[in-house]
Amino acid sequence: QPRSPCCCLAWTLLIGTMNCLVFLLNLLLMFVIFTVVLLPTIVVVYFGFQCHSQVLHSSARYCKSILDDNSSSALIILGFVIMSPLLVVAMAIYCSLARRLQLLVCFQPCSLALYKGGHCCHPGEGALCWARGCSRQLKAWV
Repeated sequence: QPRSPCCCLAWTLLIGTMNCLVFLLNLLLMFVIFTVVLLPTIVVVYFGFQCHSQVLHSSARYCKSILDDNSSSALIILGFVIMSPLLVVAMAIYCSLARRLQLLVCFQPCSLALYKGGHCCHPGEGALCWARGCSRQLKAWV
């Protein structure tokens, strides 16, 4: 049966807030994974740009004694070359972790705010994150 307008508004706000929190959790998880996996690329490119005379030309001791323009250019190229495989690894780690934690199932449809008394655990309708017992074979893309 349909909800009253005030109840519908309250449930819409609750569902919207929950969906925003799940989205922010996904975003934070993705940021952490990509930062950790891409850290070698970030470090290599940073030192390459920092020690190159045409870019930043730092006066640090390692820039004067170890890295010249040719080695700085090599570091920059190496950093961008290893970025592609590391991006694939980071995306694979995020996708497997999101699938294992079933983070995409936590998004709720706004139709739950309109009607009360319905079960949200039927296949194809989505399931609440804490209602895992209803449908264990629920896929995120269904």
